[in-house]
Amino acid sequence: MSTPVITRFAPSPTGYIHVGNLRTALMNYLIARKAGGTFILRLDDTDQERSKQEYIDGLKQDLDWLGLHWDRIERQSARYDRYHEAAEKLRGNGRFYECFETPTELDLKRKKQLNMGRPPVYDRASLSLTEEEKAAARAEGKAGYWRFLLNQNRIEWHDGIIGDISIDAASVSDPVLIRADGQVLYTFASSVDDVEMGVTHIVRGADHVTNTATQIQIMEALGGTPPSFAHHSLLSGPKGEELSKRLGALSLRDLRAQGVEPMALLSLMARLGSSKPVELASSIDELAEGFDIESFGAAPTKFDPEDLFPLTRAHVQALPLAKVQPQIDALGVPAAEAEAFWAVAKQNITVLADLAGWWKLFSEGAEPVIDEADRDFVREAFALLPAQPWTKETWGQWTAAVKAATGRKGKDLFMPLRKALTGQAHGPDMSDVLPLLKRVPQL
Repeated sequence: MSTPVITRFAPSPTGYIHVGNLRTALMNYLIARKAGGTFILRLDDTDQERSKQEYIDGLKQDLDWLGLHWDRIERQSARYDRYHEAAEKLRGNGRFYECFETPTELDLKRKKQLNMGRPPVYDRASLSLTEEEKAAARAEGKAGYWRFLLNQNRIEWHDGIIGDISIDAASVSDPVLIRADGQVLYTFASSVDDVEMGVTHIVRGADHVTNTATQIQIMEALGGTPPSFAHHSLLSGPKGEELSKRLGALSLRDLRAQGVEPMALLSLMARLGSSKPVELASSIDELAEGFDIESFGAAPTKFDPEDLFPLTRAHVQALPLAKVQPQIDALGVPAAEAEAFWAVAKQNITVLADLAGWWKLFSEGAEPVIDEADRDFVREAFALLPAQPWTKETWGQWTAAVKAATGRKGKDLFMPLRKALTGQAHGPDMSDVLPLLKRVPQL
């Protein structure tokens, strides 16, 4: 019997999530969805000063908007007892030791090692402290913090994206797992949670590779089996520039405010950086069915927000009237005209918010654009315009009459009339526009 697939997305609620966070969340979600497994939303909120409820609420709203629904939610702030028990287990088997160096002392050690041409790895000086020396440090006002004692062998695993990885543990400092103020750090809390929650697959950014090496040993020391890991590339700008400083401006709430559609965003993120072409999917199930973590490469992945808008446009234009009826009703479009309005407008919008401009044009009329050379022609043509109501045939009948009266034809006939009626040189077929126009500009 195969082990049920369990994945997790574990953000810190210290800000609004952005496209980089989404990439991690989506990959973990699609792995679980494809396998019929469990997707856990786990809030890494042990930093009580920076974690805020407004960010938790925003995170949930963003995931709901995208349709990435979690099977259960966990909060690390509610699991301190589990971390304390795990810490006691590590102390009991000799893998946890107390340290007292100040940040200044550690910095001096690192500088000395670098000056000697050595890697700045913690020297494990605290391992040799006696109980008397520890008591003396406390008496001096120093608070102890706890490090995990790494086995200094090679840590090896097969990464789902990068491939085979081997890291010499002797080149890595023993990680601090509990700070002097008692705060349980990410490396420890995450390891405990992943073991106890039975997480089977973890996808996260390539900047976590060294964390993974130490966490594999922590999980094994706790008696757990490390999950399958995959580390996706980090996003860069469209020209390869660093994107990390801009990620705050690429929050999901900002993209939503710009009119980006969920399926456009998901479709791009589910394929960006993979060997598969980006294609607009019709559903999350379709994305899950075609998702393959091994199709992704390890090289930095270029992300251009502008790529979201052609996908959004394609998605919007394929929507049936029923899906956009609330937006159309909100504009005040009469029910009898809703279908005709949507049929005309949808081919000329990128985001749904663009509908408002088209309805304003149809209901209130436009500021006419008339070249001086066409002014007499337009005035003569408007005198020939039949009285309302207009139908799809009106445009053809009118332009035929104008052609007969003025001798104009082709673009010289049609373009001045379009610009005079709509204020635009391009747009929907005028035979579809005329029946929806409520007002004709006064010349």
